[in-house]
Amino acid sequence: MLYDALIVVSFGGPEKTQDVIPFLENVLRGRNVPRERMLEVAEHYYLFGGRSPINDQNRELIAALRKTIDLPVYWGNRNWHPMLVDTVRQMQKDGIRRALAFATSAFSSFSGCRQYREDIAKALAEAAPEMMIHKLRTFSNHPLFIETMVERTREALAQLPEASLVFTAHSVPVAMAQTSSYEQQLRESAGLIGERAGRPWTLAFQSRSGPPSQPWLEPDIGDWLRRERPREVVIVPLGFISDHMEVLYDLDTEAVHLCEELGIRMVRAGTAGTHPKFIAMIGELIRERTHPGTVRRALGLSGTAPDECPETCCVVARRG
Repeated sequence: MLYDALIVVSFGGPEKTQDVIPFLENVLRGRNVPRERMLEVAEHYYLFGGRSPINDQNRELIAALRKTIDLPVYWGNRNWHPMLVDTVRQMQKDGIRRALAFATSAFSSFSGCRQYREDIAKALAEAAPEMMIHKLRTFSNHPLFIETMVERTREALAQLPEASLVFTAHSVPVAMAQTSSYEQQLRESAGLIGERAGRPWTLAFQSRSGPPSQPWLEPDIGDWLRRERPREVVIVPLGFISDHMEVLYDLDTEAVHLCEELGIRMVRAGTAGTHPKFIAMIGELIRERTHPGTVRRALGLSGTAPDECPETCCVVARRG
């Protein structure tokens, strides 16, 4: 099928202090999260002037894509400007009828895949019912994503050659993990990267936000550091494709301070960002959809992710 455009669909983030509370209200709308918790998270943003790095990093990603693909590139966010529905409305005005969507998440989960699909469907229903937008598949074991993260990991290990290697990702409720391939994909990707980097590895989680009574994926990276107390550690934020607030605060601030307290030397590896192999991977995902018969590439046991997820995938998050 021929497509008229690519839209990058992302989480979004505030760009000034006045944006922080409205942004977090968008993120938490419909969720049973106490306001006190929201205000606590707001303080993370205020430490950095109310500006999340995620929007600037998406601008860099889009600039890189415009140099390498032949489609016009649009951008719409889930929680902050440019909002997805506004971008879809502009695409319709520009005459776009069929578009591909690249969501800035490598792994299958409710928030990383299904919710993006639902957000796209809602935006189309509201702004452009006759338009088609097809989401590109998740890419957790795509060879070029794995190669990108191997290089990021090796760059960090070069600074601490004897360090313990720990991959991290955003924790999710165990009930959510049981209805998606999230944890399986993380472990598979970490294994592929660790094997190519020639190092044993551990998977830990970060950024938990649920009540203590609700089981979430563990171990938390802070708990792991306190328990294991390695002399040196390289932390690879595998679950994030850019250095946004969860990386900036939870790793570059909290984990760094904890390592200083414990006497641990720490290096945090880079995320995929605009690595040339990662940009090339997005081009390959586009060609899969535009050129019938193109071979889908994957490393590991699970093969490639489908274009459309089963209706039963990730549904538990609706009750979160």
